[in-house]
Amino acid sequence: MAAITKDMTIAQAIAVNQNIIPILMDIGMHCIGCPASQGETIEEAAMVHGMDP
Repeated sequence: MAAITKDMTIAQAIAVNQNIIPILMDIGMHCIGCPASQGETIEEAAMVHGMDP
């Protein structure tokens, strides 16, 4: 299994391991259906949501 990194888009990370979906949801990152998930990295999404990536 490939590692998930902060430089991956949300969509890429989900493609690697769908088990991250509930983790993202639990921390308030409801990015799963968001169009931005196709181009926004995990790091960018974290910053948008006020988190320190």
